[in-house]
Amino acid sequence: MNSIAHPLDPLTAEEFRAVVQVLAAARGVGDGWRYASIELFEPTKAEVAAFSPGEPIRRTATAVVWNTTDGEAHRAVVSLTEDRLISWDPLPGVQPNLTVDEWHECDAFVRGTPELIEALKRRGITDLSLVLVDVWAYGAALVPERYQGLRVGWGDVWLRSTPDGNPYANPVGGLHPIIDLNRMELLELEDDGRGPTDNPPIMGEYLPALTGLAPRPLAPLQIEQPDGVSFTLEGNLLSWQNWQLRIGFNYREGLVLHTVGYQDPSASGGPRLRPIAHRLSFAEMVVPYRDPTPDHYRRTAFDIGEWGLGFMTTSLKLGCDCLGEIRYLDAVLHDSHGTPYPIENAICIHEEDNAILWKHVDSVSGAEVRRMRRLVVSFHVTVANYEYLVYWRFYQDGSIESEVRATGIMVTTRFPDGDPAPQYGTVVDHQTYAPFHQHFIIARLDLDVDGESNTVYESHTEALPVAADNPHGLALVARNTALRSEIEGIQDHDWASQRSWKVVNDRVRNGLGTPVAYKLVPGASIPAMFDPSSPVLARAGAIGHSVWVTPFHPQERWPCGEFPTLGFGAGSPGGQGLPDWTAADRPIEDVDVVLWYVFGIHHVTRPEDWPVMPADTVSFWLKPFGFFDRNPALDVPATPGQAAAAQGGSCH
Repeated sequence: MNSIAHPLDPLTAEEFRAVVQVLAAARGVGDGWRYASIELFEPTKAEVAAFSPGEPIRRTATAVVWNTTDGEAHRAVVSLTEDRLISWDPLPGVQPNLTVDEWHECDAFVRGTPELIEALKRRGITDLSLVLVDVWAYGAALVPERYQGLRVGWGDVWLRSTPDGNPYANPVGGLHPIIDLNRMELLELEDDGRGPTDNPPIMGEYLPALTGLAPRPLAPLQIEQPDGVSFTLEGNLLSWQNWQLRIGFNYREGLVLHTVGYQDPSASGGPRLRPIAHRLSFAEMVVPYRDPTPDHYRRTAFDIGEWGLGFMTTSLKLGCDCLGEIRYLDAVLHDSHGTPYPIENAICIHEEDNAILWKHVDSVSGAEVRRMRRLVVSFHVTVANYEYLVYWRFYQDGSIESEVRATGIMVTTRFPDGDPAPQYGTVVDHQTYAPFHQHFIIARLDLDVDGESNTVYESHTEALPVAADNPHGLALVARNTALRSEIEGIQDHDWASQRSWKVVNDRVRNGLGTPVAYKLVPGASIPAMFDPSSPVLARAGAIGHSVWVTPFHPQERWPCGEFPTLGFGAGSPGGQGLPDWTAADRPIEDVDVVLWYVFGIHHVTRPEDWPVMPADTVSFWLKPFGFFDRNPALDVPATPGQAAAAQGGSCH
């Protein structure tokens, strides 16, 4: 407990152990039970605002556990300060998130079953050490009726070409185990009876030793900061230029950014830290495969709700994942027994040069130029075959960029020799295609722009018609409409009008007399393109719109519901999330609001994405709009140029 410096600091290994000890003593949670999650019960905004360094800190954790014998799940709230159980609530009908332990245990178990061994032998596969069974969660509407109510998963079977080969190189099509994950029992092995001739040779390797490709030589590229970095990291408190924020981490969202503020030297009333956001994170990631064939019709992943970005976080390496003068933060999580484990170098913090910040060349005073520098906070996750690389970037002009890069290995499937490839994907190798799919990412943006009383405005531009006062049709006007209720706050991207959204504090004015605001500049907004009757849309109604606005509620954290695993959608245990909440049509004007932004990758697969995918990059921005009176980057110093530095000059 002595290592806790702030109420928002992530749970420590000692705190994870304390939760396990309390639940073992109070409720007999031990053998036969699994921990789906243990996380910090975050303090209220008022408690965070009232905290002063050195004060006593009350710590509380929540845990979701279930008994594998009867499948019953419970939510526990544990006081870490008082070492006692506060509450123990049943979760009837709920299936908690899947765990990494279950994934590994299921792979080992299924590979040892006589049914799979025989099916593989019939396909000419006898070396089981080269086989991988990859387990996926079901949507409840697709679970066979005879298995309803069970903690059931389904699997793909894959084959490595060599012991060191790509585990996802060779799909073993038409073979899908259905498993009871609680009893670790094979319920059924779907087998379409394919034989050895249905496994054509392909080149699915990417390791240099296996591709036979000699790497092209490159001259060294070194990033050096001989005087050290320009940011400070005190525990989880990060400060850089005028920015200040706290780094958080949990099993589900992974990286969380708390209490983001800007130290404004020109603020009215004197320099002060101005709040911008209370909490920024990714709250869900829905990946539906748009292929109705037997190998893929069940394939929809909820990478955050079903698996957890934190659990999937991987350690970063200097020179590989991060380049330059790096500061790392470790993370601590737990396995399904509640045992803590470390993730070394889970979060990377560094500065980057990013070309020109601002520049002008004047015929009298000459050139004046400032180079842009940005602070990057990042983490990487591996969710089975895919990697997601998440970057939050802070800029000297007060902007925040949120970027996701997707890489890794595409899911592929075979089709018979001589047959045309199915229309639901792209041929990427011999008799092999990669299905089209989508990656929907839902950002939860709890903005508090100069305070908690905010209103979201829809903002777009219109070209006025030709008229007497607009004879050449040049007039362009901006329209701003306050969104006053949750139904109004359900919004869609519109390229034609360049729609965006501003989070405005109408109670605070800048020096020009206009309200202060931050603007969501949309990027990578993709349409759902689902029939309303689709089981995917029933489970993930949040992906049906680009933007949702809700009044802040501490329990409304998961846009597709808290428990999407084996969930039906509306009416399922835990609710459906945003569609359920917004049906109440609560007021959202001049209140503490949360902005939910849906963006992602519409992945029409291509041969160049195989066998390992070059990173596909998507992003959106939060930009100040009247938050400052003028360009806040006027105080950025000129950067000495290499040639000019020898003569004491700089880039101006």
